[in-house]
Amino acid sequence: MNRRFPAALAALTLAAFAIPAAAQDAPDAKAEAAKPAAPDPQVRTRDLTGTFGGQRVPYRATIADTILSDDAGKAEAVIVTTSYIKTPVDASRPVFFIYNGGPGSGSVWLQMGAFGPKRVAIPSDARDDGAPPYPLVDNPDSLLDVADLVFIDPPGTGFSHLTKGTDPKKYYGLKQDGRAVADVIRRWINDNGRWSSPKYLGGESYGTSRTAMVVDELEGSTYNDVGLNGLILISTILDFAGREPTPGNEMAYVVALPNMATAAYFHGKAQAPSVEAIAEEARQFAIGPFATALLKGQDLPQAERAAVRAELSRLTGLSEEYLEQADLRVTDQRFYKELLRDRGLTIGRLDSRYTGRDYDNAGETPDNDPSFYGIDAGYTAAINQWARETLGYTTDRQYQSIGSIGGQWDWSLGSGWGRNAYLNIAPLIGKAMRQNSGLRVFNAQGWYDFATPFFGAEYSLKRTGIPQDRITWKYYDAGHMMYIRDEDRAKLSGDIRAFIKAR
Repeated sequence: MNRRFPAALAALTLAAFAIPAAAQDAPDAKAEAAKPAAPDPQVRTRDLTGTFGGQRVPYRATIADTILSDDAGKAEAVIVTTSYIKTPVDASRPVFFIYNGGPGSGSVWLQMGAFGPKRVAIPSDARDDGAPPYPLVDNPDSLLDVADLVFIDPPGTGFSHLTKGTDPKKYYGLKQDGRAVADVIRRWINDNGRWSSPKYLGGESYGTSRTAMVVDELEGSTYNDVGLNGLILISTILDFAGREPTPGNEMAYVVALPNMATAAYFHGKAQAPSVEAIAEEARQFAIGPFATALLKGQDLPQAERAAVRAELSRLTGLSEEYLEQADLRVTDQRFYKELLRDRGLTIGRLDSRYTGRDYDNAGETPDNDPSFYGIDAGYTAAINQWARETLGYTTDRQYQSIGSIGGQWDWSLGSGWGRNAYLNIAPLIGKAMRQNSGLRVFNAQGWYDFATPFFGAEYSLKRTGIPQDRITWKYYDAGHMMYIRDEDRAKLSGDIRAFIKAR
């Protein structure tokens, strides 16, 4: 049996589905005794007050375990959720279920950086977060004024974990993870009496992929359907084939080109009236002359090649000589190292505004990502301080902000999808929108994000079968985690607040 709350609530749930005693078989005491004892779910609450979106909001913060079990009743996974519910409870208020990506990333980033009632204060201008302390401050940009918030740490992330003896293959994969998160959401809705509430679902990075899988689990189930009002996608990745610059996969170079142009613009290597202007120039060139040139392969005429090379150099800030040596195909890893080589700097993958210095300046790829090591310590300190010290969650486990489960991930979509050599899960969002006329999609992208390029998101979500009149597009002057920039955190919050209110 799956258990979320202590025995009193479990007993009430069982009572609701009880059958007459005469129709029940006598329990097998030995079999019951032989079952492994499920861990007692931990629930910690605090009543707090804050000002969000200009409104004073009293709320209850609850960090709780959800126990997922197999059909025999053996506990397999402990999933931790952190919810923030306006008090007194209003069942007509929207609920927003939120997670991060990875796979293997805890919800710390969106919780302590964007939407939670508190956030960690780190530099907003693409500088390293340095050494502690990392102050926890009030977050007026939290969405608690318009929606109750439920942050989910999927299996293997945050404090969530598999119990001893559980096969990771049952939880670590596209479909397996989506099924587990959908189960947690259904149980939270049931335990909190929120079946009639407007419901929003969303995440960041791989969390957008997870959203496609979870919406298919929630709305694609004939007998256990959970209707949704909106999907909120932040730094979207749905078409994975477009992100792998393997030999012969030309689309990966097309998708990355507009990001190279915006990075070159930010660092003064390319000229344009604005980032929006150079992004649009690069989009049109990428999908037009550049894509055509790559697809022609060795049949590309020299004159056409020269023209494409010159425009590619203008947009990316790379020399024509370098582009020729790369056969017009520059991987993002090479770009991070080459763009500012003359300054002895590399640029970030998650956010190309960030710069770093490698051990030396001779290599073709950077030593590390300065846009990740520039923020990770502050976020890790913040979630541990908040969960353990403020909310009172007790555990000896380390919080997995970025875990290692990605190496065990099952990327197969299962039967009916062939070999999945071309992994694109955007069609699941199109299917959900076609089957739910009230379902809308919000998509947020940073101009300086190489991890999930904005042109890749556009390419994925503008394909056939996805209703375009119900998609809202918003762009921000930062990278993958646009909310680390103060101005963009406020803008993102305002944009999503408007999206939720527009229902």
